[in-house]
Amino acid sequence: MNVLIKTATIIDPSSKFHNQTCDVLIEKGKISKIAKSIKNTNNYKTIDLENLHLSQGWFDSSVCFGEPGFEDRETIENGLKTAAKSGFASVALQANTNPIIDSNADVAFLLSKAQNHAVNLLPIGALTKNSESVDLAELFDMKNAGAVAFSDYKKPIKNPNLLKIALQYASNFGGLVCSFPLDTQIAGKGMVNEEFTSTSLGLKGSPNLAEAMQVARDLFLLEYTGGKLHIPTISTAESVELIRQAKAKKLDVSCSVAIHNLCLTDSVLEQFDTNYKVNPPLRTQTDIDALIEGLKDGTIDMVTSDHNPLTIEDKNVEFDHAAYGTIGLESAFGALNNLFSTKKTIQLLTKGKSRFGQDQTTINEGEIANLTLFNPNTKYAFAETNIVSKSKNSAFLGQELKGTVYGIIANNKTVL
Repeated sequence: MNVLIKTATIIDPSSKFHNQTCDVLIEKGKISKIAKSIKNTNNYKTIDLENLHLSQGWFDSSVCFGEPGFEDRETIENGLKTAAKSGFASVALQANTNPIIDSNADVAFLLSKAQNHAVNLLPIGALTKNSESVDLAELFDMKNAGAVAFSDYKKPIKNPNLLKIALQYASNFGGLVCSFPLDTQIAGKGMVNEEFTSTSLGLKGSPNLAEAMQVARDLFLLEYTGGKLHIPTISTAESVELIRQAKAKKLDVSCSVAIHNLCLTDSVLEQFDTNYKVNPPLRTQTDIDALIEGLKDGTIDMVTSDHNPLTIEDKNVEFDHAAYGTIGLESAFGALNNLFSTKKTIQLLTKGKSRFGQDQTTINEGEIANLTLFNPNTKYAFAETNIVSKSKNSAFLGQELKGTVYGIIANNKTVL
């Protein structure tokens, strides 16, 4: 692939061209030249877009597609297309399929389906067989097949001894263990944040305590066992403080926060819109403020879209019976860019790669082209026409977002 990018502002603090507006020449998938002006002597394809900005390719640590088993929600083919058009050059794919991804053959299947795509698909294998929290899955075999981490998506490990053994075993080969932060006995049948809104709407609430107790337990286990622990999608002020203390102890722990938990409070539930039914639930502004502070001081390592496509049958039912989840790839950049400066937004969207075993790229001559192309200044109301996913269950429908993604250049391919 040969392409000449014209008049692009480079946002990459690791590049000597950071904050400069340059032309970028890409030949055979590598950046061959960066300069103020480059002549197109070889008649290569030219990319010349309004207010074009370039950054390192973005990474998302938690996406769901559905295939195999739930192709009505999303396929791998269209899911990777959605990721590319949303600016993501690599995505870590959850194991919540049918069958569950819990063997080396399952991991190999995912990788085979993702061949020859611009987006790198990074399989997350199930932590326990069939994600049932009874027996550990084939962690080492899945690691050898290409799994980058192990997680039972949205299912907490109830048995602390099982998590203890998982951390000890995975530490033998550097495996990353993920533990969803929810004490189901405390949460009970709660489906939204336990606060004023849940009481006024008559919806069963799940308190912050249900998350914080599980985080505290998991951190105690990590301190005892060693190993590598990732706590996905924290949502409470208490969790931020617990992880801050754990990092002060030099424990090998990382965590993420879902973008919708940074942007939306539980007050949006007043219309009983099931697109806002997510797990963990939307919390209060106090929690959001703590999460944002955690991102700023490095306590929270990365953001995620927590992209989870669901069908109309999953969502267009009474609130009590609706499935948890929202899509988020298409709205991720525009939502974050509303909250933070563009520089900070790009930093958040490119963090976390090394934690999931990926090399950090840079925008310099001689480097492999792994780029996201975007315009940070446009404003628009997010609508179904902006959705590339097969499923349309977005919590950001009708929200004003800031910034347009043009696409990616990665794996010697261009998707615009």
